[in-house]
Amino acid sequence: MIGNLSAEAVRVLGAMIEKERSTPEYYPLTLNALKTACNQKSNRFPVVSYSESDVIRALDELEKWRLVGHASGAGSRSQKFQHAAGHAMELSEAETAVMACLFLRGAQTPGEIKGRTGRLYPFESLEEVDTTLSNLQARDEPLVASVARRPGQKEDRFVHLVGEEDVSNQSYQDAASDPSTGVTLSGPSDSDADIHEQVLLLRDELDRLRAEFDAFREQFD
Repeated sequence: MIGNLSAEAVRVLGAMIEKERSTPEYYPLTLNALKTACNQKSNRFPVVSYSESDVIRALDELEKWRLVGHASGAGSRSQKFQHAAGHAMELSEAETAVMACLFLRGAQTPGEIKGRTGRLYPFESLEEVDTTLSNLQARDEPLVASVARRPGQKEDRFVHLVGEEDVSNQSYQDAASDPSTGVTLSGPSDSDADIHEQVLLLRDELDRLRAEFDAFREQFD
């Protein structure tokens, strides 16, 4: 069983899994690219501002549990890193996607997970997400657990159990205000939530393009 990871290690691991799936052409990641991935403003809750030393400490922690390792990039002088979460935690591709989503966004409903894992794993139905969560929950040492629903929601939320959460004491109203967009949700309105999610997706695409540009530029450093 993986130990109780720090919040920084959880964010770093989630970012590595995400970038492996969403931008495989720029994976494994350099230290700078990994820091950028952790600090991006979209598809993250909470938004953080890790320093290079924060990321290095998280990598050292993850390496102790054999969750990350060094990778040599052909023609690159920069050290690169890759995760081994699937092997170390005995995860299927679907389970890896769910865990990454929970690492990056905290407590979420199955519907939210399905909507946010499109670039990580092609879940065909909400039932498939439910089955994946049930499998993760039914292990001898569960990796996820259900928590209280948000006001007005019908679905339970799920959290990972492998480490600390930065938002364990924050309410839904805190989470509804996204500092990266300036959009504030007054409550769990479906239409407002849809608009909010679209804004986040656009920001995610912008962050992806920036990360690709940074990775391209690093090839000439």
